[in-house]
Amino acid sequence: MTLSFAPAPATDPAIPADDFWIFGYGSLMWRPGFPFVETRGATLNGFHRDLCLTSIHYRGTRDKPGLVCGLCPGGECKGRAFRIAPDDVGRVVAYLDERELISYIYIPRHLPIELDSGRAALARVYVADDGHAQFAGGWSVAKKAEHVAQGVGSEGRSLDYLANIVAHMEELGIVDANLETLLAQAQVLDSAGS
Repeated sequence: MTLSFAPAPATDPAIPADDFWIFGYGSLMWRPGFPFVETRGATLNGFHRDLCLTSIHYRGTRDKPGLVCGLCPGGECKGRAFRIAPDDVGRVVAYLDERELISYIYIPRHLPIELDSGRAALARVYVADDGHAQFAGGWSVAKKAEHVAQGVGSEGRSLDYLANIVAHMEELGIVDANLETLLAQAQVLDSAGS
């Protein structure tokens, strides 16, 4: 039995319910918020992690948007994969769609990942919509740092969000010099504004 959820593109393969994975690369790595039966390190090829989406709900407001992570084309992204029990797939996907698609800045995709065991799997992945008005992928580091320093939303500060991502990546042995540089610049701005 396989399950496929809209609005994943019709060209994406269906994910088998008995081997259904979710790929996390931002807050899902440390705060998945759903039940899972297994978690493993994983790599997604063809996309890289970037703080490339303005946040007007969770980590900022319309007046003072923060920034959150998205996946942009090119490179690779190391993160966490979570295997979902077949009976939980529908509930987990509904929860994630509600959480991640609050302003439709992501496109749900079903993409191949490589687990740290070397095994290939298909995973539901939330990719940045680079055609969305909230896409900020081309911004300079300085402009991104300003938004990270200012953003506070219903889930807290954009700065804390970024610090949590960097800290969790360090725990997992994932190096991302771009996010580390952005965090350092945002912390300097935050200290100057205190």
